Amino acid sequence: MLRRLYDWTMQLSAHPNARWGLAGVSFVESSVFPVPPDALLIPMVLADRTKWISLAFICTVASVLGGLAGYLIGALLYEQIALPILEFYGYAAKFEDFAARYNTWGPWIVLIAGLTPFPYKVITIASGATGLSLPVFMLMSIVARGLRFFIVAWLLYRFGAPIRSFIEARLGLLFTLFVVLLIGGFVVVRYLL
Repeated sequence: MLRRLYDWTMQLSAHPNARWGLAGVSFVESSVFPVPPDALLIPMVLADRTKWISLAFICTVASVLGGLAGYLIGALLYEQIALPILEFYGYAAKFEDFAARYNTWGPWIVLIAGLTPFPYKVITIASGATGLSLPVFMLMSIVARGLRFFIVAWLLYRFGAPIRSFIEARLGLLFTLFVVLLIGGFVVVRYLL
């Protein structure tokens, strides 16, 4: 099934309304859809490399708005569905403790999930369910998703088709390494200097 979704997404990249498709895939990927927008972004940038900025911008805006939808799912459905289940099993107090810890590290969690292959939709919904500050959530989502899509689009613009297989095979690993180095730098500054 995942392969069919990926193939459908690739066919959409050649459609005359591909920009709307890119926006739609970017939006729903942030809250429910399993195929990342890179599957559309990559062939679209390669088709016309001069449009890399506008395509990355579309991905970023739609993804952040989709993240907001995921946040609202977590915030609005938590009370109706999750809380009664947690109370029934006696875990409501434990969830409150989890939410407090999550919100302490929430901005970093949103940044990391927005940059790495970790499913961003999980974090958008968890951020709403735990009541992470909406302005903080939005700011970190803009930074993370913007970096992710603009870096991918720029690499394609700069290096063209030869970079495609590299991006598809290793970009998640590189973003993860970048985040580890970023956090490691903060730890060094905070605790060793």
